[in-house]
Amino acid sequence: MDHLARARELLAVHPVVDGHNDLPWALREQVGYDLDARDIAADQRGMLHTDLNRLRAGGVGGQFWSVYVRTDLTGDAAVSATLEQIDVVAELIARYPTHLRRALTADDLEKARAEGRIASLMGAEGGHSINNSLGTLRALYDLGVRYMTLTHNDNIDWADSATDLSRLGGLSAFGHEVVREMNRIGMLVDLSHVADGVMRDALATSTAPVIFSHSSARAVCDHPRNIPDDVLAALPANGGVAMATFVPKFVLPEAVAWTLAADRNMREHGLHHLDTTPVAMRIHEDFEAAHPRPEATVATIAEHLDHMRAVAGIDHIGIGGDYDGTAFTPRGLEDVSGYPNLIAELLRRHWSEGDLAKLTWQNAVRVLRDAEAVARDEQSGRGPSHATIAELDGQRTR
Repeated sequence: MDHLARARELLAVHPVVDGHNDLPWALREQVGYDLDARDIAADQRGMLHTDLNRLRAGGVGGQFWSVYVRTDLTGDAAVSATLEQIDVVAELIARYPTHLRRALTADDLEKARAEGRIASLMGAEGGHSINNSLGTLRALYDLGVRYMTLTHNDNIDWADSATDLSRLGGLSAFGHEVVREMNRIGMLVDLSHVADGVMRDALATSTAPVIFSHSSARAVCDHPRNIPDDVLAALPANGGVAMATFVPKFVLPEAVAWTLAADRNMREHGLHHLDTTPVAMRIHEDFEAAHPRPEATVATIAEHLDHMRAVAGIDHIGIGGDYDGTAFTPRGLEDVSGYPNLIAELLRRHWSEGDLAKLTWQNAVRVLRDAEAVARDEQSGRGPSHATIAELDGQRTR
C-alpha cells in the first residue's frame, strides 16, 4: 500500500483536529454571512479553502472555527463582531447537521467521531474580543468559545503581540488575571500571535495546558509568529500542545521578504493585508504574476513538525492550518482536503502510526480534557474574578 492510501486509512480512525480555520471571517468578508451565496455543501474551490466535501476528503474530524475579528475593531464594536462570528458558526452547525456537530468538551469530540460528524468548536482570536472584561470572557465561554488567542497582530492593553513593538514586555497584571480566569472556566489559553514575553509569562502563570493554535518552529523559519525552542521545550512540563501552521510566510524563510512586499502592495490599493475578498484575491494574483512567489510545500511543513517533535515531544504537537485566513497555501496543502498528503509525507519520514494518531487526534482531545479537569479543581476553590483593568493596571475599559 502506498503512503497516501495508508494516510487515508489512518485518518479514518484518528482524524485531524485542526486548531484554526477562518471560514467564519471569510463568510463575513465575502458575502456578509449569506450562507446561500457560499453554500459549503457545494464546491467552493476558487472562493474558499473550505467546504464540506473537502473537509471529508481531508480526514477532518474536529475543527476549531476561529471567531476572529480584526484589531481595527475595538471596544464594544469588537465584542459585537465576535458575537456575530459566534452566531454564524451556530448557523453553520444548524444548517449542516449531518456533517457538523457542536462540540464543547473532549467527550463531544469523541461523540462526533463515533457519529461520523465533524466536531465544531470555536476559538476567539485576540483579547480585544473581550474589551478588557472578565465578564465578557465568561460570556464567550458560555456561548461555546473554548480557546482565546491572547492577542492578534497588534498589542492590546494587557498583552504584547509578536508583530507589534514591545510595550509591556509580556503580560500586565490584568493579563495574568485573564489567564487565571481562563484556567478557572476551562478556556484554553492560546499563545499563537503573542510576543515571546507573553508566551513565557503565560506559561509561568497558567495551571492548565496552553496551546498554540496555529504556530510553527522559529528554529526552522525565523519569524516572530513562530515558537522559540525554549518555549517548545517548556510544553511538556505544562502539558500544552503546539499546532503547526501552514501559512507560507511563517514557515518558509524565502517567503518572508516576498510577503512584506505583497502586504505593502495591498496597502497601496487601500486594502487590509489579510483581506480575502475576490477583489483582494485578484490583486494578490496580479502581484504574484509580476513577482513569482516562493513556494512552500508539504515537505516544508513536515520539517517544522520534525523539529517540533524533537524539541517538545510527540505528546505536545498538533496541526492548525489557518485555512481561509491566508491568501496562499503550500503546494500539496492547497485547501482542507490536503491533510492526507501531510500524513503521507510523515509516513515517508518514518513517523509511526502511534505518533501520527497523537498528532492528528489524541493530543488535541487530551489537552481539552486536561483543561476541563483543571477548571473543575479551580472552581471548587474559588469563584469568578471581578477584577478590572483599572484596579490592576490603572487603565479604564474603553
